[in-house]
Amino acid sequence: MQYNSTELMTVVASRILKNSDVCFVGIGLPSAACNLARLTHAPDITLIYESGTIQTKPDVLPLSIGDGELCETALTTVSVPEMFSYWLQGGRITVGFLGGAQIDKFGNINTTVVGDYYKPKVRLPGGGGAPEIAAFCHTIYVIMKQSPRAFVDKVDFITSFGHGDGPDQRKAMGLNTSGPSKIITDLCIMETEEATGEFIVTSIHPGVARETIQENTGWKIRFAEEVAITDAPELEELEALRLLNEKTKMAHQG
Repeated sequence: MQYNSTELMTVVASRILKNSDVCFVGIGLPSAACNLARLTHAPDITLIYESGTIQTKPDVLPLSIGDGELCETALTTVSVPEMFSYWLQGGRITVGFLGGAQIDKFGNINTTVVGDYYKPKVRLPGGGGAPEIAAFCHTIYVIMKQSPRAFVDKVDFITSFGHGDGPDQRKAMGLNTSGPSKIITDLCIMETEEATGEFIVTSIHPGVARETIQENTGWKIRFAEEVAITDAPELEELEALRLLNEKTKMAHQG
């Protein structure tokens, strides 16, 4: 069955989630991946959105954290202060799923500005709750399309802290969570190398050359000693994703 790179990336990202996860979900690709997991292999996953919705089961993907679909399909909705102070800072969320405009080899994410902070080329939407999610979730997964503009040697601004500039930085900052551990792109999967805190390629998507990955990465990319080939999407996964996207398109256009 034919599929595009966005579908592949979304399916691959969904697979890393477990039925037992309590997951703080970002809008966009993270939301698509998390809900695909819920609709396929992880029906009991607990999805939490920043607006305070717990055990959310949207029929269509939300446009924002304020989308009414989230409250209408959640088990319950709590206040934002309770969500962040009790659930997130209380260590009750296993996974944070984020995206961003820029990411570097240590998993630091920028959603604030491109260029100089005081005279930026582009002013981005900002962090929202992502800085706290990156700090307090037990682990972080990132999903982003790969390009030299997005995968940079050094982010212009650290909105969400990854591993700083090495493996001991989180501990030095007083953070006891593991931070970003996987980046899923439209080309490959990257994972954190424990010794350096740097992201290296551990799996390459079907038909993608190593040279293509390097061309779309702003730092000298390294590959694991054993690099896997990513499994292609299965029919069930693609059908569930396409139905979700079609429902979303019809709901938002209507």
